[in-house]
Amino acid sequence: AGTDMLYSSGTTGQPKGVRFPLPDDPDIAGPNALSGLAAMAFKFSGDSIYLSPAPLYHAAPLRWCAAVHRLGGTVVVMEKFDPEAALAAIQKYKISASQWVPTHFARMLKLPEEVRNAYDVSSLDSAVHAAAPCPVPIKEAMINWWGPVIREYYAGTEGQGITFISSEEWMTHKGSVGRPLNAIMHICDEDGDDVPVGEEGTVFFESAASFSYHNDPEKTKSATNKHGWTTLGDVGRLDEEGYLYLTDRKSFMIISGGVNIYPQEIENHLLAHPRVRDVAVIGGPHDEMGEEVIAVVQPLDMADAGDALRDELTAYAREKLSGVKIPRRIDFREELPRHDTGKLYKRLLRDEYWAKQKA
Repeated sequence: AGTDMLYSSGTTGQPKGVRFPLPDDPDIAGPNALSGLAAMAFKFSGDSIYLSPAPLYHAAPLRWCAAVHRLGGTVVVMEKFDPEAALAAIQKYKISASQWVPTHFARMLKLPEEVRNAYDVSSLDSAVHAAAPCPVPIKEAMINWWGPVIREYYAGTEGQGITFISSEEWMTHKGSVGRPLNAIMHICDEDGDDVPVGEEGTVFFESAASFSYHNDPEKTKSATNKHGWTTLGDVGRLDEEGYLYLTDRKSFMIISGGVNIYPQEIENHLLAHPRVRDVAVIGGPHDEMGEEVIAVVQPLDMADAGDALRDELTAYAREKLSGVKIPRRIDFREELPRHDTGKLYKRLLRDEYWAKQKA
């Protein structure tokens, strides 16, 4: 059967080819770790009718579609994601299994209630999501809408390990991406050592899995600490029960006046505003503070873009966020630079703002 060599999506830098050793058993019909995980954790089977709303050149859609085929199930692939078309596909094909990213959820929830209620989604018994932390209000709304069929995992193209959490677990551990299924999770300080439970640090996987970045030994080395554990570059914490909570990508951290600020919390809050379709929070140049918090917002209706909405969003941010996290600048865009998989190319926005300072 061989194995794929995919490139990471490049949301924080140049895409990197992730190369794995070839499997010992070349039988294309033989089970593999992913198909076993699909059956165990996500309830996929030979009877599954699986919807992929994301393109197959990305790791998760390609590999989960392949896993469903390996189990003998049926795969339905959307050529392009559209929120109402996704609901129509669930109803038409009686979809039982699917995989999403939080952006898909947010855009379906922004549909008028009468549109959402027009489609029968009762065939779904496993709606999996990953790729980015899901804002708590968005996930709560999806569970209320679709029922306890929402299942979440955290992993990367590199395949070092995977965490998993069901709807039932999540309701008592809101914001968590679950506990590891096939690895030991570590939260480490700058020296690569474990921090106390509850403290934030870089998330590392300890597992037998191996990978390398194609033609980039330095990048491979930088993803591995002195213990041999590997990281995707995310920041998070573990609770006393071993549940992982992600804070953000380390490379997205904003340092303003010496204070570390992670954009994810700010984005999650602003995205819940009824007049916001999409949002990205970045650090832009500031002469005194080094960086300032900038929110780049795609309104639900571009005609609303202006000072009144800017003031409304600033007041909304103050309701839940500490002073240092309030965006000092809010700009409006008709669309944000998102990958077809739903991942945000935040580095492109950040580079644009910093380039303006140099110009």
